[in-house]
Amino acid sequence: MTSRAEKLDEFRGHPGFEFIKQDVSNEVAVDGVVTHVLHLASPASPLDFPDYPIQIVKVGTVGTYHMLGLALAKNARFLLASTSEVYGDPLVHPQPESYWGNVNPIGPRGCYDESKRGAEAFAMAYHRARGVDTRIVRIFNTYGPGMRADDGRVVPNFIGQALRGEPLTVYGDGSQTRSLCYIDDLVEGLLAVLEGGDDLPINLGNPVETTMLELAALVVRLTGSRSQVEFQPLPTDDPKKRCPDISRARELLGWEPKVTLEAGLARTVDYFRAALAR
Repeated sequence: MTSRAEKLDEFRGHPGFEFIKQDVSNEVAVDGVVTHVLHLASPASPLDFPDYPIQIVKVGTVGTYHMLGLALAKNARFLLASTSEVYGDPLVHPQPESYWGNVNPIGPRGCYDESKRGAEAFAMAYHRARGVDTRIVRIFNTYGPGMRADDGRVVPNFIGQALRGEPLTVYGDGSQTRSLCYIDDLVEGLLAVLEGGDDLPINLGNPVETTMLELAALVVRLTGSRSQVEFQPLPTDDPKKRCPDISRARELLGWEPKVTLEAGLARTVDYFRAALAR
């Protein structure tokens, strides 16, 4: 719903690739042997929340139920892409997997936050009651080439605005932090969890915090832009701090991010510069 078919073009024709278009919020059927089920479906940008709240709730709950049913039927290992948003606006910092969170279930972000919390409950229920081999990954802010220019999250927002010479929109006073993980590191982490994790949640993200003002300055420098910062009111329930405790990932998997923020942003700027020129 929020992706583009052409993103699959490089895989079409590969002997190990087959694309089946289905909606996981409806029952999913796949013929033949299935060894692994990775449930990564869901709009994830705050811009999507007011437009698709029902679809987001359904894909996190009913969609997870259907994908777990597929894993159960095929005796496959199941991986759930959960989110750092299960911690809400955290009162514990950094956030370990043992933290239960501070979430507003009826706020504008509740459709996403609570659907992912429900998805985790579904995964644990199928693990405990049906013996499904499950993995839960709590993904923190991730960025990189391939993101939508109108995604609405901070990295594509800042880069697009800087490349167009527009003011960079900073919400609040810009002191809020995010911990930004480059996509290559995140994919390596997902595969490590799939092969070597356990049934309990694992944080994947970059433990290095960056304020929004620091990020804006870095994007302006990397793009060579003359854009200034424009301040806007802080959105409702927007987390003030976001930083993963990745001790479990380090100890259990030997995983931690390798790509620095500057290196990852430089690659992402190159992607958006080419995309906007088309």
